[in-house]
Amino acid sequence: MNKSLIALAFGGLAIGMTEFTMMGILPDIAKDLSIDIPTAGHLIALYAMGVVVGAPILVLFTGKYPPKNVLLFLMLLFVVFNGLFAIAPEYNTLLLSRFMSGLPHGAYFGVGSVVATQLASKGKEAQAISIMFTGMTIANLAGVPLGTYIGHHYSWRYTYGFISLLGLVTFIAIYYWLPKIEANQGGNLFGQLGFFKRWEAWLLIAIISIGTGGLFAWISYIAPMVTNVSHINPDRVPFIMILVGLGMFFGNLLGGKIADAISPTKAAMACFSTMAVCLVVVFLTAHIEWMAYVMSFITGLIAFTIGSPLQMMLITSAKGAETLAAAAGQASFNIGNTLGAFFGGIPIALGFAYNTPVLIGVGMASIGALFSFVFLRMIVIKKGV
Repeated sequence: MNKSLIALAFGGLAIGMTEFTMMGILPDIAKDLSIDIPTAGHLIALYAMGVVVGAPILVLFTGKYPPKNVLLFLMLLFVVFNGLFAIAPEYNTLLLSRFMSGLPHGAYFGVGSVVATQLASKGKEAQAISIMFTGMTIANLAGVPLGTYIGHHYSWRYTYGFISLLGLVTFIAIYYWLPKIEANQGGNLFGQLGFFKRWEAWLLIAIISIGTGGLFAWISYIAPMVTNVSHINPDRVPFIMILVGLGMFFGNLLGGKIADAISPTKAAMACFSTMAVCLVVVFLTAHIEWMAYVMSFITGLIAFTIGSPLQMMLITSAKGAETLAAAAGQASFNIGNTLGAFFGGIPIALGFAYNTPVLIGVGMASIGALFSFVFLRMIVIKKGV
């Protein structure tokens, strides 16, 4: 089981790097392409839209195949599209290849989440999911700073060539370490789509799409915020990203334990509420250099406690369509990416300071907490308690 979860975590590492490194090297890409930062932010949004489109489509049309085969196929797509992004010659081609590189993201974590719960001991399903997502947190701890350093001092294209290579390593690890698991023959295409007829599905999509936007309104513009508001030297941005990644690493593991110890929904409420408070502190203290370092760690920790609780909420609410629900969760997570990056960029485009996107994040995280409370109450009412 350990090797299998490690293989899944390798995928989390590669996917985490391709998604989050963009935030650290956004100014470098903007400079290289001679565009402004909000325009370069479209590369963040297009990747997220690729996840949204690819997650349900790829899961639905690969559901009849064994999970191991599906994961290998998804990582092959990852390698090809990230490699194309690294060599794309101009902005429009970059946009297209960035969109395409997002296609396998949600499906990978959807299939991987269900596989992780099948490999886990009873009562430790959320912790198994958190181990898979540990790869993403390690990406933020080590991979993203490394990619940011390479992109800042050499070329962001080298960074994405390296990311494509990591995808190849993941392919090999899955091939050798993941056991064969029988394909789910229990549900047909229309049966799985029936999940979206339930109120739980759309409320969960709203919780994730809006609530996680709080994270992306902050992290999408963290590089220009710490350099322009906190007045940190651009060469220190990789260290900022290390602190963010360190916080995410511990937050992810903490979130899995909390979700197994109490209900995942209560954990989600607490995490979103704490995230909103944390972002208020970021906004108020952004001009203080040493606080920028402290809050990078704390905010990363709080923000990433939410992943495992949300995945468990989806899986336990979607009997017979667990993989589709988990993939839809990743699509929703990246809708949050899109919304956070888009709405967070508006204050900057209007001429406000680079810490004002954080206020957008406060509102989005607060809505996530409120909707989580509504979800909990509706579950209680449905059970007649």
